[in-house]
Amino acid sequence: MFPARVLAGAPLALVILALPGCSSLRGCTDTTAKRGEAGVKVQVEDTSGQPLGVTAEVVDWRLEPHPQVPSEGDQVHFHYRFDGADEISDPGVDACAVDKERVALGCQTVYSSEAFGPDADLTGDDWLAVEHPEQVAGVLLIPNDQSYDRRTCEQDVKDGGGTHPPEPAGLGDQL
Repeated sequence: MFPARVLAGAPLALVILALPGCSSLRGCTDTTAKRGEAGVKVQVEDTSGQPLGVTAEVVDWRLEPHPQVPSEGDQVHFHYRFDGADEISDPGVDACAVDKERVALGCQTVYSSEAFGPDADLTGDDWLAVEHPEQVAGVLLIPNDQSYDRRTCEQDVKDGGGTHPPEPAGLGDQL
């Protein structure tokens, strides 16, 4: 027969032994989607690479001083359009000013909710501040929808995990 204090500690020992296996049984894994091919006009895609039925396009761009900070010199002023987006989906894509080698000189995410227009033709404009505006050869969009914000395994092992958008594009990324 076992002493009472051994029996009293047995449930605690079993819980401690079971805990490490608990998280592995859930199978929570985080993956990152592959960055899609950047272009002037792209089909916005979800984290599995499937089209959302929304296109995003750089309509035009130019170098000019920002009206609120003209002393900072030229910045990239670009116009973009989302076709097929609605208020519920609100997709977002990274817009990047690139040089002739398609190296990112500056990027930011633009969302369809920031654009305005009739029906599903949503047009907006934004600015990209770049260190060397004279090197800008164009503005490209990356098709991955950046609006998808699923919890990670680290944040919530029970309900987190899955495929996440690629890291937002940044200075020096080859597109």
